[in-house]
Amino acid sequence: MTVALAEQTPQMESVQPGRSTEAAVPAAETGNRWIQLIAGIAVMVLLSNYQYSFTLFTPGMRDQFVGTPYSSIALIFSIFVLFETWPVPIAGVLIDTFGIRRLMIAGSILVSLGWIVAGMTATSVMQLYLLYGVITGLGTGIIYLAIVANAIKWFPDRRGLAAGLTAAGFGGGSALTPIPISLTIHAIGWGHAMAVWGAIQGFAIFALALVVTFPPQGWAPAGWVANAAKAVVQSKLDYSWKQTLRMPEFYLLYFIHFLISLGGLMTLGNLSEIARSLQVDKATVFGVSIVAFAATANGLANTASRILWGTASDRAGRENTMTIVFLLEAVSIFFVTQITGNPILFVIIFPIVFLGYGQINTLLSATTGDLFGTRNVSANFGMIYTGKGAAAMFSGWGAAVIASAFAGSFAAPYYIAAGCDVIAAALAFFALKPIARRTVARGENPSRPI
Repeated sequence: MTVALAEQTPQMESVQPGRSTEAAVPAAETGNRWIQLIAGIAVMVLLSNYQYSFTLFTPGMRDQFVGTPYSSIALIFSIFVLFETWPVPIAGVLIDTFGIRRLMIAGSILVSLGWIVAGMTATSVMQLYLLYGVITGLGTGIIYLAIVANAIKWFPDRRGLAAGLTAAGFGGGSALTPIPISLTIHAIGWGHAMAVWGAIQGFAIFALALVVTFPPQGWAPAGWVANAAKAVVQSKLDYSWKQTLRMPEFYLLYFIHFLISLGGLMTLGNLSEIARSLQVDKATVFGVSIVAFAATANGLANTASRILWGTASDRAGRENTMTIVFLLEAVSIFFVTQITGNPILFVIIFPIVFLGYGQINTLLSATTGDLFGTRNVSANFGMIYTGKGAAAMFSGWGAAVIASAFAGSFAAPYYIAAGCDVIAAALAFFALKPIARRTVARGENPSRPI
């Protein structure tokens, strides 16, 4: 495939990539990147509940919508993830064009309205498809992409760590709030609890949206030189989304995202039903329902995963880290099928699953910046992020349908997910690793056609 050099030229920075331009940037902007990182982490903590808390509401939904098959309720989560991901490439282009703040404010309004209106007025699953699935999903995707892109732009020198800490906020929220949300549901019902938490989280995200901003064009940290660390190779070219779509490495990253999303999303959306199928749903831990306790433990592991593997990838390389962590998830997902009737193993194995799964957007967003540059990272990672949406139909609704064919057992979907993780590990090591180095080599000699 050939991309003319003329197409690349407008994307080249006005300064030499990898060379510091801080001398031309006010000192306040230089220190600002740590404020941006902290604000982004706070947003992610608040944002996480829209995705991770769905399973806490499903028992109340089943009680209210009597006679509705569980697969129809699980479809809410699939639609949520679909709209969290598929419209995001358009949002990415808008973020790169008009800036982060306007899109963040729009996203905060969407997530607030979605949960508040759903909690207060929904009288059918169809209404939840629109309010929780479409509106809340769209707002969540816009905000998530904006914050991840901001971290990558501000930290080209510590891309894995910054993406890991930012994504850790998303996992951290899932560790902090499942028990409070579960207690709120128990006290006032799932609908009112959704409305209350939707209002609190939405307002806080709106306030934080007024803080975040992209760095000045051409900005780089003082003394930073691209590719100084040999384990992580980074392109000196910035590819537009059109150019990225013509590159085979984009489709490889997309497919890896799809494969590795299956097991984690299936667990996120169906944890209450999975506990039922494993015959542990009535168990409690320290007086808390086992699902709420496991969701908290999963969130802690999720948080640790993003920091641990993001930092490791800065040192060991993205593809090497992917290989190790994808295999860890494959093994832990297989063991889920072996713990029927054992509540102790339930709260041990599932956090290990999320220790493997949590890194997914940390490593893939950092790799997107490495291969395709940071200037258009919102649009480029937004396209790769839709791989999660492609996995959503199988992970939510599809897994529930397969489980119903096996008397409610999720063993078959988990076997499929474990196999997909092994394939993803092989692709990361044997395909992505050599392709990534060829891509970066082209950037070292930009006169060569792509």
